[in-house]
Amino acid sequence: MSNSYPPDPYAQAPGPLSPSDEKLWATLIHIAGIFLGFLSPLIGYLVLKDRGPFIRQHAATALNFQLTMLIAAVIGGVLVLVLIGVFIVFAVTILILVFSIVAAVAAHNGQAYRYPLAIEFVK
Repeated sequence: MSNSYPPDPYAQAPGPLSPSDEKLWATLIHIAGIFLGFLSPLIGYLVLKDRGPFIRQHAATALNFQLTMLIAAVIGGVLVLVLIGVFIVFAVTILILVFSIVAAVAAHNGQAYRYPLAIEFVK
């Protein structure tokens, strides 16, 4: 006979991550932001924010940066009609690539990192 009871709604939330796991997830959030934009930091923030201060800070910082770059890309997309937008979209792409790699290296080394040019939406 199998146990077919529903899951316990009062089950305890997962505990904090180990420092090495926090560094790993923070690094992955920054790198995935290159390919998935704001989705990876958003999911990382919502799922992992309560699992440790290091991962919370990195996920919030990455989310703020990716949202700022999304706004800049939308503005650049509109300004493509005036031709300057092509340069803005190109600059946004380069900024995302460079700063996400720098942030991932900092996270891997266990250091805090704040993206330049990022508007603080999430604290």
